[in-house]
Amino acid sequence: MKAAIRYGKHEVSFYRTHPTRGLLGGRVSIDVFGDNFMPAYTEGDNRDVVATDTMKNFVYAAALEYPGASHEGFAAFLGRRFLATYPQMQWLRLLLREIPFAMHSPKLLSPLDDDYGTVELEIGQAGLRDLRCGRRNLRIVKLTGSAFKDFARDAYTTLPEASDRPLFIHLDVHWRYRRMDDAVDEGAARIDSVTVRDAIIQTFDDFVSMSIQHLVHEMGTRLLARFEAMAEVSFDAQNRLWDTSKVSESDRTVKVFSDPKPAHGMIGLTLTRDA
Repeated sequence: MKAAIRYGKHEVSFYRTHPTRGLLGGRVSIDVFGDNFMPAYTEGDNRDVVATDTMKNFVYAAALEYPGASHEGFAAFLGRRFLATYPQMQWLRLLLREIPFAMHSPKLLSPLDDDYGTVELEIGQAGLRDLRCGRRNLRIVKLTGSAFKDFARDAYTTLPEASDRPLFIHLDVHWRYRRMDDAVDEGAARIDSVTVRDAIIQTFDDFVSMSIQHLVHEMGTRLLARFEAMAEVSFDAQNRLWDTSKVSESDRTVKVFSDPKPAHGMIGLTLTRDA
């Protein structure tokens, strides 16, 4: 019988304030891996087990000590500090989700129920093993400049063709670096997730797409051209286009839409830079 084990603490929220670096808010989930913890499963021997409540307190302490200002940098700082403090941990997987705020002034902010940055990091005693960054939960609507036509039709097809339509998408984007250290060192090569979000919105605004597939390919191509440190970019896009409920008889461009059915189209794409 073989066993694969992990344990950890999930959804630990923190808000680190600093007089010059501002507010760094996030929610981190930690999974610990290591055969050293097998006796806790097989024999009830907890001598090497770091309690998950201890992990939670460790996150708070690390956030207080962290000298930087990015979520990527904090994820790496936290992982390295865990492994240095608890050598029985062979490696960690960290998922860090930004808690976004709108800044109204240097001292006044308000929380956003909006898109947010993410960091997925694996780190072992020998250093970084894997890193993927992202911007999730984008919700963007374009009222004109999108089409979907000339697609395959058969007896099951009821969708009409559209040479110009509104398009509402839910979008997650993730990327990997050529050098993982560029993400966590907070130097010029680090790619800020808000900058990626803004570039995606700009492409959606000015590119006339023939489908969502066409759209995300253009988004990815532009991102790889703009960010030299980016080695790979991937998209998960949902078609959330509203249902047409009423069309004006006097002006066919004036319409009323309603929320769509729960079923939705899903489009995925990964673009990897040539070596």
